[in-house]
Amino acid sequence: MRSLVVIPTYDERANIPIVLDAVLSATDADVLVVDDASPDGTADVVRAHPCFGTRVHLLSRAGKSGLGAAYRAGFSWALEEARGYDRVVQMDADLSHPPQVVPHLLAALDRVDVAVGSRYVRGGSVRDWPLSRRAISWLGNLYVRLVLGLPVRDATAGFKAFRADALRAIGVVHSRSEGYSFQIENTWRAVRLGLTITEVPILFTDRTRGTSKMSAAIVAEALFRVVEWRLT
Repeated sequence: MRSLVVIPTYDERANIPIVLDAVLSATDADVLVVDDASPDGTADVVRAHPCFGTRVHLLSRAGKSGLGAAYRAGFSWALEEARGYDRVVQMDADLSHPPQVVPHLLAALDRVDVAVGSRYVRGGSVRDWPLSRRAISWLGNLYVRLVLGLPVRDATAGFKAFRADALRAIGVVHSRSEGYSFQIENTWRAVRLGLTITEVPILFTDRTRGTSKMSAAIVAEALFRVVEWRLT
């Protein structure tokens, strides 16, 4: 079983060498960095990595066009038949997702189609978030679960593992959403298709280097898309 970890980046020069080393040491998976022309030279740091060209790969894009677009490009790369990847993991570059959990997500795919790194199941938690941000995240997930009827407690999670066949079934490369809504859409599609999903508890840690790419527009899109999907 060949596995690939897809990591989108934009101005993550300080974080990317750390997360690459951590993922490579935790698992035998390859890593694909999808960089949206980061002006800080993130792509150059990836190219300088000792495993570049063997276990570390780079997909450079012309400009910043959103998280969903970056993941779609990365998943398309992963699903090319000639590459032979059976399992694909998605995770952030900012070290908020613990690399040591990647093997647990991959192991879960022995029995399910999708594994979610979850903050909101027993054993999961969030560190270094103010109370206001915890409340917004928790209420946002509650809103998504109630409107879409999802059984997944961390519906906005960006740390997931998929069987390649599950990604194809979901039609992930044809999705239209960005940001949080991209994460929600794939979970919603998986549930609608009757795919099996499990949640693996994680400790989510707020970034300590670089700046967050979250914006009010991303949140607004998620709120709108959830209602749109509910009506389809």
